[in-house]
Amino acid sequence: MVSLPSGSRDDVELAKIDATDFSLVIKGKPYHHRYEGLKQYRKMDYHDVMEFDVTGSSVEAVQVYDIEHGELTVEQKVRPIFFENGIYQLIVVPKQNQQLEFYHEYPMFREAISKVELAGIPVLMGNLQFQNEVGYSTFEIRNEGRKLLEVTLEIFPAKLDYQNDYKRLLNEVNDEIYNLAFHFIRKTYLGARIKLDGNPSRAEFYRLITEHFQQFIQTINRIEQQPHHKLETTYVKVRGDQLSKPDTNTKKYLQKKSQFVDVTHGIPIHGRTLMPLEGIKAKKELVYDTLENRYVKWMMQRLDDKLADLISTLNNQNKRWKIEPDSELMERLSKMKETLESRRKNHFWRKIGRLDRSVMSLVLQMAPGYREAFQIFIIVSKGLMLQSRFYQMSVKDVATIYEYWTFLKLGQILSRKYTMLSQDIIKVNREGLFVNLDSNQKAERKFEHPITKEKITLTYQKYEGGLPTISQKPDTMLTISKKGRDYSFNYVFDAKYRVDYAQKDSSYENRYQYPGPLEEDINTMHRYRDSIVAMSDMNNGPYERTAFGAYVLFPWGDQDGYREHPLYKSINQVNIGGLPFLPQATDLVEQFVERLIEKSPEEIQREGILPRGIKEEWESSLVEKVLVGTVSNVEDYNAFIQSRYFRIPVDHLNKGWQEAKYVALYTTVDVGNRNGIAEYGEIEQISTEGGAVRFHVKSWQPTKQLIKPVKYGIATYMMTTLTQLNDAKELPELYMKNKQETTIWRMLRRISDRITIRLNEQSLDVVSAVETFSNNNIEIQLNKEEQTLSIRQGEEERIISSKILTQQPSLVFKEVLSIIEKD
Repeated sequence: MVSLPSGSRDDVELAKIDATDFSLVIKGKPYHHRYEGLKQYRKMDYHDVMEFDVTGSSVEAVQVYDIEHGELTVEQKVRPIFFENGIYQLIVVPKQNQQLEFYHEYPMFREAISKVELAGIPVLMGNLQFQNEVGYSTFEIRNEGRKLLEVTLEIFPAKLDYQNDYKRLLNEVNDEIYNLAFHFIRKTYLGARIKLDGNPSRAEFYRLITEHFQQFIQTINRIEQQPHHKLETTYVKVRGDQLSKPDTNTKKYLQKKSQFVDVTHGIPIHGRTLMPLEGIKAKKELVYDTLENRYVKWMMQRLDDKLADLISTLNNQNKRWKIEPDSELMERLSKMKETLESRRKNHFWRKIGRLDRSVMSLVLQMAPGYREAFQIFIIVSKGLMLQSRFYQMSVKDVATIYEYWTFLKLGQILSRKYTMLSQDIIKVNREGLFVNLDSNQKAERKFEHPITKEKITLTYQKYEGGLPTISQKPDTMLTISKKGRDYSFNYVFDAKYRVDYAQKDSSYENRYQYPGPLEEDINTMHRYRDSIVAMSDMNNGPYERTAFGAYVLFPWGDQDGYREHPLYKSINQVNIGGLPFLPQATDLVEQFVERLIEKSPEEIQREGILPRGIKEEWESSLVEKVLVGTVSNVEDYNAFIQSRYFRIPVDHLNKGWQEAKYVALYTTVDVGNRNGIAEYGEIEQISTEGGAVRFHVKSWQPTKQLIKPVKYGIATYMMTTLTQLNDAKELPELYMKNKQETTIWRMLRRISDRITIRLNEQSLDVVSAVETFSNNNIEIQLNKEEQTLSIRQGEEERIISSKILTQQPSLVFKEVLSIIEKD
């Protein structure tokens, strides 16, 4: 009796196989604590069924652990017991002291299982460890290269629903960029079937050629035994007495080239008996150098070239990573290549010429041998789709797939509502064995808001260099431009294939009471937002944050339950937090991204987290007051401009004029052609003289554009802000007496530059209210007494509380957009 080493205290025998020559045991934990947590919080009333296949001529008994009953059972369709990130001990004990061998196509697994002498018996032993890998995994037990047993395990994801989430992830990634999910050789694989079109990767070619190579060689054998041929007529020179019944070509030759002589027995011509000295005779022979055979030879050459490319790529990648190539794999590929080369060099194919034209032939489609060879070549040249189990196709690990999917899905979400400006924007790298998103080239999608025309850019792994500390490279960066701002608003979305399931009595459960993103991942979001900065426009000015928010995207499906999670609520508080994101759980992310795009720049700025003490300074800079004074004649205008001052009687000034930091000149029609506001200047000094106040300015600066009066005017003076002066195109835009009016005006400016404002008076210095804001067919009216906002278009009217305008102006903006889109 051999004493076997035991695993950890929780390990049990998960599978036990008895065969004539050996016994095999797989030990490990029959559960995954996160998988159990996943089912608990999703309140599953069903469970997945695991596939466990065993084939072998000498198998006597197979038992698998049944987690419901806590014991081994002969039933092989049981609940999942093998999971990603699991470690499973494999033990194989021979009964006849044979030298058994373990084989798995993944080289690291072959190295993980080794022979150990126990009581003089060569036992196979080691650990199979699956990281973020999901799907089927097949291994063999051999004796002197002969397969005795084949076992297929099914490895389940711990953080995803296998059927509803994982397989949809793969399909959506492959639908967006064909074969992006595939890998070359890994620990696990999924089934695949032929795809009718596509550009197959080297990994796909390897799977297909391995599956069909022997069948292809068999068809070549069949073609060689019964090759397609044609009967060709040729002409050879012969003596005249060897000529038989002449045909047209023979007669022509005799007429033009042959000499006749008198003979005893010959052809009677005009009383003479004649015979030609020589002539040509038709000869029929079989010819094998046909277009069909040339095409078959070309197919062999093409497959030979693809095998050579695959071998070269494997060697180059192994040199790059300084590892030895898998000898068994390289030997298998080399043998296939040598077989094709020897076929092409044999006597039959050496006589076949080179294909120099396209071939459309029923022989290739119907003749025995040719039909099968042509079909196999087409199959090997096509791609694969993850579906059946006919082809064992390795896929990338789940964490990589999830990262790819988040970027592609965010782009898909944006494309539903916003206009895509760039089509050829995702760069893929096909130089290796499989397809990857190319992080060395900028992969981005550019969109445009259909109404505001603001630009939206989604960038994959955007490199942020030149930072004061270290460079940063988040998974996905969403960049939004806003009208009226010469800088963009950046938001980081980082995919993390990790969930804390808030297990009972854990610190996470005590703090949050519900599953969510890992705290360390949230800390990473703080790092991204704080480290991605840019220097201000001032020379050697302070650094400013360019990332306004950073969010973890993690695999979780219960969106409604997560809304109460503190790390979801933190997004509204500090613009950092986590969002659940899966194929059947995208609503929260969709709503959030739309809200970011619809928000005004002022709303975004208000949500920003500022260093302590800067808020007051920032707010004061936004409300720098401007006194706009009226100039009614050319003489005063010239004096003000040349001597850099503005003068106004004291008795015309009302309370609040002392807050002015700037003076702007409003010129009436009597001054000249430029009726409106064209100059302003910073106040340097204020003095009084003869009942008037004189404002001395440093210098007069032109406004960004002439601010036209459009049916309004200023009798003496009015107060406005520097921001409004810089943004305004028409005089009524300078009149905004409160925050709500300013918000509505800026909101409409994002949609159009042509906004009509109707005031309750013609002169701005006596106006007390804005009656309506209008753009095209939309009219907005603010009712201060009822604290409501009316949005009207034709007969349709929507009433909203004016508090929403103050607290969440993006919701009001969304209502306005919905009316415009409806029009």
